[in-house]
Amino acid sequence: MKTKHLLLIAAIFGLPFIYSCKKESKTSPIQIYLTDDPAIYDSVLVHIRGIEVNIFHDTTAWIPINTKDTIVNLLDLQNGITILLGQGVVPQGVLKEVRFILGDGNSVVYHGISYPMQTPSAETSGLKVKIDKNLNEVFNAFILDFDASQSIIQENGTYRLEPVIRVTQ
Repeated sequence: MKTKHLLLIAAIFGLPFIYSCKKESKTSPIQIYLTDDPAIYDSVLVHIRGIEVNIFHDTTAWIPINTKDTIVNLLDLQNGITILLGQGVVPQGVLKEVRFILGDGNSVVYHGISYPMQTPSAETSGLKVKIDKNLNEVFNAFILDFDASQSIIQENGTYRLEPVIRVTQ
C-alpha cells in the first residue's frame, strides 16, 4: 500500500516537471522571391531545380521548401518585377542561408546567339546566399536580387555564372 502511495505522489509531482521539459516546436512560413537588375544580354536563363534553407535552431540541416523545377529568364524580372520561386513552413529560428539547386539548362543569349553557361558547383552543392534574419511566426518574405550584369563572366568564348545576389527585403 505504501508503494502505491509513493508511486502516486511521484507521478503527481513528476508530471509537471516532465511537461515543462517538453519542447514546443514553433514554425514560420517563408517565401523566396527573385528579381534582377538590368543587363546587356538578350536573356539570361537559369534552371532552378529546387531551393533549400538553413535555419539556425536545433539543427543545421538543409530543409527543402516547395519549389517548381523551372527555367527563369532573369531579364524578365527587372524594374520591380518579382517571381515567387518557393515557399514552405520551416522551424522558427534564424534563416542563415538559402541554397538554390541549379539544373543544366543555364544559358545566356547575347546578340541573338545562345551560349551555354557553366555553373561551377551550383548543380551539386548549390548556389548559397547568406541571409541571417530572424523568422517570425506570421510572415517572412525575402526578395533576392540576382544581378545578371555582374554575375556572368565571359572568357575565351565561354560564359560562366558567378552569382552576385543580394537580399533586398
